Amino acid sequence: MSSPHLIEQLAERVERLLLRHEELQRTNALMAEQLELLTAERDSLKSRLSAARARVDALLERLPVQHKDAA
Repeated sequence: MSSPHLIEQLAERVERLLLRHEELQRTNALMAEQLELLTAERDSLKSRLSAARARVDALLERLPVQHKDAA
């Protein structure tokens, strides 16, 4: 194999690797953005769930206590 041919092959491989690296960087950035959005959504849902639980607990506190009478 001639040296110029080997250098061309290596250059092509390096170019493909650089393109793949850029592609992976873009994918990683998109995934990080998605993670941030999903984390915010999860935190919002946890907050809403906590508020709903507090409202249910408050309603349960207002219910009259029923005693079982022996009949």
